[in-house]
Amino acid sequence: MLANPEDSPEARSRKLYYRGATTIFSCRMDPRFAYCLYVPQSFDQCPQEHRLLVAVHGTGRTMVEYRDAFAEFGRFNKYVILAPLFPVGPLGDGNPHGFKYLVEGDIRYDQVLLAMVDEVAQVLNTTFERFSLFGYSGGGHFANRFYYLHPERLRSVSIGAPGSVTLIDDHRDWWVGTGGIEKIFGKNLNLPALREVDVQLLVGAADLETWEIHYAPGSVQFKEGINDAGSTRVERNATLARNLQAHDIRVQQDIVPNVAHAGISVVPYVQDFLLGLG
Repeated sequence: MLANPEDSPEARSRKLYYRGATTIFSCRMDPRFAYCLYVPQSFDQCPQEHRLLVAVHGTGRTMVEYRDAFAEFGRFNKYVILAPLFPVGPLGDGNPHGFKYLVEGDIRYDQVLLAMVDEVAQVLNTTFERFSLFGYSGGGHFANRFYYLHPERLRSVSIGAPGSVTLIDDHRDWWVGTGGIEKIFGKNLNLPALREVDVQLLVGAADLETWEIHYAPGSVQFKEGINDAGSTRVERNATLARNLQAHDIRVQQDIVPNVAHAGISVVPYVQDFLLGLG
């Protein structure tokens, strides 16, 4: 009987640990950070037909929950799902918010994510030149700011209910505005590239609590002007939409009825948005 290549130890290991809902992997570039995947079983038949969706957790770090929420969508629509984990306090200070602003001490969270994307592409023996990015709450912070820095890597971005928004405004310092980003990140804002990305803004219509998003002077998240975009996440969503539209960026705004601050509840709207991209 001829040996079946699919019965080799390597093939079995691949199916067990690198297909379907995977285990959690440390990022090779920086093992302080990790990720898990969903890789459709169809992937090996047509790797180049599969796209990548990155789903970024919020302050609660429920990355597996987001991975699982998109798994069925990935299975039937040929998407690999990458869910990164940015733990609380990688600098040893207990700060839960660093990833939201892309830079914390020696950490560049945007570069960490790009390293994860490249690592996954290498492991799967494919390429992901562009990908879709979704983030909710703290992940919405991340998605908003990552979009400004790396539009050339994005096919689409879904920015869900961030507590604070970054507006395109060179007269306001990062992260309230985009002032000083070249000094911080070594890149200028690329408006033509931003206009090439499909943008979705999401927030629950009942996401009206303010206790977590009114930033007091002296807090780790405070910057002058950070509360100016509105009192609630709904108001801040609308301010961000107007700001992007004023710069000729097309925006799909989804105000989700009967939803407060619940990221899993908006996942179907993200899936519909992605399906509409073709």
